[in-house]
Amino acid sequence: MPESPLLERYLRLTREALERVRPGTPTRSFLAGAGDDFLSMARAYLADAEHFERSGDRDRALAAVSYAHGWLDAGVRLGILDGGGDDARFTLYR
Repeated sequence: MPESPLLERYLRLTREALERVRPGTPTRSFLAGAGDDFLSMARAYLADAEHFERSGDRDRALAAVSYAHGWLDAGVRLGILDGGGDDARFTLYR
């Protein structure tokens, strides 16, 4: 099966984003658990994407990696995850 440059790009981008992102709320904040939830969801969707890619189901892989990155991007945008000011991997508010 031929490679999918778009899928490879999004998998790389999301893996890099997961390496960079950190919880962004103080540990005693009411939102501290939300940051952990967003990271957990992103990791789960990325694992799904990698599974689908290995299985040759590139459409589902692309959908899953898009969800993974969406969780990270939303968390950074909301301020419950810290993307380190990286506007190449995340949509920053300002």
